[in-house]
Amino acid sequence: MSKIPDRRSLILDGRTWAEVSLAALGANFHAVQKHVGTAVTICAVVKADGYGHGAVECALALEAEGAPWLGVTDAAEGRALRSAGIWTRVLLMTGIWKGEEDGIVAHNLTPTVWEAWHIERLEKAARKQQVNLPVHLKVDTGMNRLGATVGALPQLCEKLAACRHLHLEGVSTHFASAEVLDAEDAPRQMQRFEQALAVLAEHGLHPPLVHMGNSAAVSARPDTWKTMVRPGILLYGYSLPILRNGESTPPPSLPLAPVLTWKTRVLTVKDVAAGEAVGYMGSYVTKEPSRIAVLPVGYADGYPRLLSNRARVIVRGEYARVVGRVSMDLTTVDVGHIPDVAVGDEVILIGAHNGKNVDAVELARLCESVPYEILCGISQRVPRVYS
Repeated sequence: MSKIPDRRSLILDGRTWAEVSLAALGANFHAVQKHVGTAVTICAVVKADGYGHGAVECALALEAEGAPWLGVTDAAEGRALRSAGIWTRVLLMTGIWKGEEDGIVAHNLTPTVWEAWHIERLEKAARKQQVNLPVHLKVDTGMNRLGATVGALPQLCEKLAACRHLHLEGVSTHFASAEVLDAEDAPRQMQRFEQALAVLAEHGLHPPLVHMGNSAAVSARPDTWKTMVRPGILLYGYSLPILRNGESTPPPSLPLAPVLTWKTRVLTVKDVAAGEAVGYMGSYVTKEPSRIAVLPVGYADGYPRLLSNRARVIVRGEYARVVGRVSMDLTTVDVGHIPDVAVGDEVILIGAHNGKNVDAVELARLCESVPYEILCGISQRVPRVYS
């Protein structure tokens, strides 16, 4: 297990850090489980370093809360969990690379397959190690990214049926736009998935784990839950907006709390006269005498340059506007309306205080992006502090 940084030393010595509440993560997991019911298995997605929260620490916490499955991108992410002493089932959601099959079997990882060579190589590796390896078959129902088409399934079913050391434990697909309730593609994907299940049944294959529901589908499409769901962003405290007729509709109420709070400290404070430019290219010019606080965070830390002259932070319980260009290591904010701002004052980049809130959804909207990118983009030079 990797060593969890000491919270006190980081806050005293560090300039910028992210606080991750493993208690909130656990509570979110149980809220999702209650929402889908005990008959539905949860595969808790911790890919991309736990969406920027720390994969090992989050996986350990989820394992302790009883999560039966963890979802990762590939074998490398799966091996990292095994090296940390995590023995919960791990699903490799984006297939395998040639040459990885022996390690996948040895580390008891569960691969997703959709190519004939996936099956052939894994069968050979499982036979060599004398184990029975469970696999999940991915069906492409219209995303046109990963997975076998419905037409390709008969040949794959025959190949799976001929295996003596593989067994089909699960079958899955992935939605392109589950959050758009009136989208035509989602019902079409659901119909194709049912066709795929029928093809499997014709070949005598009845995998117990059937899954298509990502976070958006978990929130708003209970008819997609089947026997397993794969929540990701929900576990980290964010419900995606649900759309109908092009307008946002509140998602079903889930008692979720953001798991991550991103903080920094005031590095210095400058009094700037009216008519002065601030930062690179002078993109902001003071209209009156101003106080500018300089923060030791920038796009190298994952605070996007697109937030220049757009975002806000929380200082001493009040909003302060980002002014000037976000640079690699520094960001400037206007604190002229906040009394007594001083060097060392704590600043919230993502989080809430005193009734004020800045979350990853807000920053994503300003960047014309998604909260996933904001959270995953917080760089490794920002230490995570766990509680």
